[in-house]
Amino acid sequence: MGRDTESDLDAARQRLVDRLVERGYVERDSTERALRAVPRHEFVPDGSRRRAYEDTPLPIGTGQTISAPHMVAIMTDLLAPDAGDRLLEIGTGCGYHAAVVSEIVGPGNVYSVEYHADLARESRERLARLGYDVHVRRGDGHEGWPEHAPYDGAYLTCAPQTVPETVVEQVRTGGRVVAPEGERVQTLVVLRPTGSGIERETHGRVRFVPMRSG
Repeated sequence: MGRDTESDLDAARQRLVDRLVERGYVERDSTERALRAVPRHEFVPDGSRRRAYEDTPLPIGTGQTISAPHMVAIMTDLLAPDAGDRLLEIGTGCGYHAAVVSEIVGPGNVYSVEYHADLARESRERLARLGYDVHVRRGDGHEGWPEHAPYDGAYLTCAPQTVPETVVEQVRTGGRVVAPEGERVQTLVVLRPTGSGIERETHGRVRFVPMRSG
């Protein structure tokens, strides 16, 4: 079988997003536009390019995965970013989710922390090559990235036992934190800092790689 052309891959991406919309995974127009724009095949290993537009997680090395497109859609909708928002991402991975939210908030507004040094370097180079101005550094996500706080929102692409207070504290009052939480049993949560505490919502069971520390 021959290698898929860019036209083939673009058509596959549009069909994928069509299915996500039909199944109710995408509600916000900005999320839909971002998913249609970002070439997911550029963020997976060469051997997985043909599977890039399946709605499934895929391995990216070092025991990590790229999230299924429907989960990226759900989390982006829950985060509800607007143009110009400053966002904190914990768990850059291959950079795909950062590219999606960058399409919405604009260049230079996404700050992403990755535990694995090789993934941080590779994602930084990949995002730059594809034209995404995303700030990436290697670090412990439990610490967030305080130098650029406060953020309008934050999200985690890996699961801590509980969302780190340090990350929540770096999000402004009225902002949102979207994250999987738990060990064997994980729940997707949305936290909203308010003037009187933290409002908490749950959005069902999920499965993510564990959050690393140290």
